[in-house]
Amino acid sequence: MQESIQIATLGGGCFWCTEAIFRRVKGVFDVRSGYSGGNVANPTYKQISSRTTQHAEVIQFKFNPSIISYDNILRIFMSIHEPFNKNPNQSTQYRSIILYSDEAHKQIALQIIAEVNDQKIYPQPIETEVEPLKNFYEAEERHQNFYQTNKTNSYCKSIIDPKLKQFMNKYKQFTNEN
Repeated sequence: MQESIQIATLGGGCFWCTEAIFRRVKGVFDVRSGYSGGNVANPTYKQISSRTTQHAEVIQFKFNPSIISYDNILRIFMSIHEPFNKNPNQSTQYRSIILYSDEAHKQIALQIIAEVNDQKIYPQPIETEVEPLKNFYEAEERHQNFYQTNKTNSYCKSIIDPKLKQFMNKYKQFTNEN
């Protein structure tokens, strides 16, 4: 019997970066950039950038767990951003956050964070927040599939391109590109 489609919601800094990577993961589809974890309904990018709504830039996507497991999604996620970089002077907009929709996903998130901490991959402990998903607000259309439609943009070339290259090299078995 085929497993049902599941949803993941992750924030790893700028949503343009995480979206570009997860659009290339086998078994992942319908990737959308948006906002979550804040205290204002239907926020705009301008509002969340003002540091008053407490929202994080996140992506939400569907995935087929018979093609890629949630734990492998989180392993990829933990390796494509700095999950330890919690700077109180930095906007909550770019924080590392896993928003779970059920207890099983919460337990897997806590397990993967412990695994990464045990492996001492990063110079300090993981500070990724693990919270229940309450709301997901889709970002404005100009933020959707940003990398694909703006590959010559300087941010895409200097920030996203190197992250994509690192992801493609490290997780070739999970990519849907050759």
